[in-house]
Amino acid sequence: MHASSSPDRSLLDRSLKSVWHPCTQMKQHEHLPLVPIVRGEGPWLIDADGRRLLDGISSWWVNLFGHCNPRINAALRDQLERLEHVMLAGFTHEPVVELSERLAALTGHRLGHAFYASDGASATEIALKMSAHYWRNLGRPEKSRFVSLAGSYHGETAGALAVTDVAIFRDAYAPLIRSGSIVATPDARLAEPGESAADVARRAAAALEAHLATHHADTAALIVEPLVQGASGMVMYDPEYLRLARALCDRYEVHLVADEIAVGCGRTGTFFACEQAGIWPDFICLSKGISGGYLPLSLVLTTDTIYAAFYDDATTRGFLHSHSYTGNPLACRAALATLDIFTQDDVLSANRGLAQRLGDAIRARFGDHPAVRHLRQRGMILAFDVASERPDFSRRFFSAGLEHGVLLRPIGNTVYFMPPYVLDDGHVAHLVAGAGAALAAALA
Repeated sequence: MHASSSPDRSLLDRSLKSVWHPCTQMKQHEHLPLVPIVRGEGPWLIDADGRRLLDGISSWWVNLFGHCNPRINAALRDQLERLEHVMLAGFTHEPVVELSERLAALTGHRLGHAFYASDGASATEIALKMSAHYWRNLGRPEKSRFVSLAGSYHGETAGALAVTDVAIFRDAYAPLIRSGSIVATPDARLAEPGESAADVARRAAAALEAHLATHHADTAALIVEPLVQGASGMVMYDPEYLRLARALCDRYEVHLVADEIAVGCGRTGTFFACEQAGIWPDFICLSKGISGGYLPLSLVLTTDTIYAAFYDDATTRGFLHSHSYTGNPLACRAALATLDIFTQDDVLSANRGLAQRLGDAIRARFGDHPAVRHLRQRGMILAFDVASERPDFSRRFFSAGLEHGVLLRPIGNTVYFMPPYVLDDGHVAHLVAGAGAALAAALA
């Protein structure tokens, strides 16, 4: 592991004594030192000793246009001189209004009401609460249960864990969680001989239909990660599942919630992943990339029909959910700058070429590797599974990647790439070479 100089060692010691780091068994840092980052520059993170790491996972999937992006920086400097924050209950401001209008326009005004929060799990909570409260306002309070896919991940707050099916996150908190229903995943890797990914999707949709036929009366919503289930190992599936799920939700009067927190903002090739299925959900959850990776921001978009069910003289029929920083002007301004870059740089079109070059390079390096299984891609998300019995494969790969100048953090035995949209051919070559060296070291 890269040695740290004494000033860095002091920072690491201070961090271990005072900071409880997320999603981490802290004892592991006795052997796996923290990495002290002091600067960001495009796709690069620079540590305290000047080592440059190519951020191949966009710092937990949030960064779209590189670290310290000049255009987003300029927008935030301008906003700092205007308004840093005001409560959104009883007040409003230009950034939150413009952001809501522009996001509604991106849905063709099919979803036109934006409710704001700070993080992805909060957006999940809002969508679930809003769905159940909608049915309550319609005089159908029994419709209060939720359905999610096997292997789904929607956040780690108590409500979000009710629709998350990743044991390491759920099991310790099982007594706190209101259980939901789990239906089959359309994971394309489950194809039987002769089956296509669309066949797997239809098989999973048949299981959903069987569940809803029996349980629709008490089901409020189905929640899905469209096209890619992230935390369970970048599970990818055919858009046919979304088309069939939309039709089933309509037939059985169940809301469809699209958790686009990780897959939205162009990650899968379209701004919203649902667009690839030609459908629109009743709720879209956005976070991560919407602020360009700058500030905590999440939101839920929903329909006129759902909004109208809360519009009433009675306060108790309103959606009484809030937090102090809802619709923060700085975060909204970062999101507006992010949307500006999408428009000005024709990012979705440019990403088609970048995704092709990145995919070609990864397939050339790993396509015939004897330990690589199920190499797959959806837009700017690429992944493969590694046949290894090592229980420490992920940590070994991560550490070796740092030694070779790349930040890649496998999920179990799944190596994935979700880089910022600003890579040039040299960055692609560096990322793939670093991943190859990390894989060799992790398997040695």
